[in-house]
Amino acid sequence: MDWDKLRIFHAVADAGSLTHAGEALHLSQSAVSRQIRALEESLDTTLFHRHARGLILTEQGELLFEATSAMNTRLETATARIRDSEDEVFGELKVTTTFAFGTLWLAPRLGTLYDKYPDLKIDLMLEERVLDLPMREADVAIRMKEPSQADLIRRRLMNIRMRLYASPDYLAQFGRPETLADLASHRLISQSPSAPQVLAGALLIQQLLAQNVRSTLTVNNYYGVLQAVLFNLGIGVLPDYLSEDFPNMERVLPEVESVEVPVFLAYPEELRHSKRIAAFRDFVLEEVIAYRKRRAEERTAIG
Repeated sequence: MDWDKLRIFHAVADAGSLTHAGEALHLSQSAVSRQIRALEESLDTTLFHRHARGLILTEQGELLFEATSAMNTRLETATARIRDSEDEVFGELKVTTTFAFGTLWLAPRLGTLYDKYPDLKIDLMLEERVLDLPMREADVAIRMKEPSQADLIRRRLMNIRMRLYASPDYLAQFGRPETLADLASHRLISQSPSAPQVLAGALLIQQLLAQNVRSTLTVNNYYGVLQAVLFNLGIGVLPDYLSEDFPNMERVLPEVESVEVPVFLAYPEELRHSKRIAAFRDFVLEEVIAYRKRRAEERTAIG
């Protein structure tokens, strides 16, 4: 089967349009159309239903697209491994983690990595959904639980807890709660217990809401919770790693916190020798070690 025609077919199926596929491939629409017709003739089948709004795969087209997608993944893996055989760290690295950790902890620290490897191209994918690393939906993941997928190399980075924080201005105006029951007279800011998040956070929020809190603000991510706390709207449930970068927040009810949440870094076994992975892994570990050291120094100073 003609590899070039399969490459063009995959681009068309992915884009759903002859025009968009042609732009991606730097070919005219007519050239793309000719290649698709030739492929259909060679297979003696129809691969696309033509509609005014674009192209839709037929059942036979779906089968072929599954095959070309698998081929494309394998080619990307081979390309990455070939490039990683070079001495320099460059090229694209697909990193996935949660919205909160990626936005509030990882992204602000990436300058250190770019300073060392300016030719690295990072695609940071922030979502609660667990991407499939063996299928190369991402190259490396930072997750709030130990990965269960097979054929992954994993490294425990640190443990975090969800705690209560408020701004000094809010506490000056509304007072500092001394007991859980005191939360009833304050506004609680948190994610909804039903929102995608670590179980430890959801359980803590349920415990707090059981105190008959009179006013609440729920946000579907910790970035929104943080902003509400910083703008004096109430007492927020936030991960403890934020206390270093936002030292003006004050911890409230220090005896109240979630159980520990492990943070893991993971990547596919087949990328064990990837220099891009190694560069990112070492960068994260160095940042975590520095973070742990500062936290230990803070605890010693307080004690």
